[in-house]
Amino acid sequence: MLYQFILDDETRNTVVLIGSILAFVFTFIGLRVFENKLPRDGGREFAVDGSKSIGKPRGAGIIFIIVFTVISIIFGKFSVEYLIYFLIVILCMLTGYMDDASSSPWGELKKGILDLAVAVMTAFAYIRYNGSDVHFALAGIDVHFHPVVFALFAIALVWVSINVTNCCDGVDGLCGTVSIASVVSIYALALMLGRSVELGANVLFMIMVLLAYLWYNSTPSRVLMGDAGSRAIGAFLAIAALLTGAPFMYLLMCLIILLDGGLGLLKLTVIRVFKWKSFLKNVRTPIHDHLRKKRGWSNTQVVNRMLILQVLISLIALGMVK
Repeated sequence: MLYQFILDDETRNTVVLIGSILAFVFTFIGLRVFENKLPRDGGREFAVDGSKSIGKPRGAGIIFIIVFTVISIIFGKFSVEYLIYFLIVILCMLTGYMDDASSSPWGELKKGILDLAVAVMTAFAYIRYNGSDVHFALAGIDVHFHPVVFALFAIALVWVSINVTNCCDGVDGLCGTVSIASVVSIYALALMLGRSVELGANVLFMIMVLLAYLWYNSTPSRVLMGDAGSRAIGAFLAIAALLTGAPFMYLLMCLIILLDGGLGLLKLTVIRVFKWKSFLKNVRTPIHDHLRKKRGWSNTQVVNRMLILQVLISLIALGMVK
């Protein structure tokens, strides 16, 4: 909000810098203070090393997402459109936290309906304020889509992003680290396309809260973001991709998250819908579990190598933008 009332760039940059420092500090302190008040992880039955998470505080996303939202409203760009996006991210955080705190996991149908509602809200808000034109960055062309067609695409993007990011959260430091790489990549794309004003400080604030979280989540982790964090991050990634004006670039800027969490969703869908039980039979999903169980990668190797791959993919994609 302060950002809106400052005319010169130098002062704006100072405000954003102060907000960034506060985002890191408040998240760092908040995680330390409220660590023991968070729900405890019960372990995941089918996850590799799932038993090692038993008893750890989870749902830390409620802390860093609240800090991100408050800092963004005070120190970043603020408008009715952005308020809607902040509410969407908060909604994803709250539904995720309620699942984290529940004695029994929420059902897939319940989560799916909530995700669909959030995705519809996002699509309509974006079209209301930005229209339905799409820039194909690799081809350098703009295409106007019918609002209904664009809405269907945007709904699918948000729904998929929330769920694949959620599935990606299964190794200490993985979701937070790769998400930072994807956020930075999306912002770099926005800079190249002249849309950085639409993202600006909010991207930096998200990076700072994730960095503070990773201080506690690096191997061996002390706290877990839970669905409260991963679902909100997924929504933010989709919204950021939309705001670049070139949302199809999400497929490259978030490719590692998409593959890691998305193959499991694809496998489950094919098996259930088409009764093809041998589909990806020898591939354990999420992919990070396959790499640890089948390939013998350590947690650190999984995080570092997936980060390296995402950085390489993003650099190549950005180099091809016209």
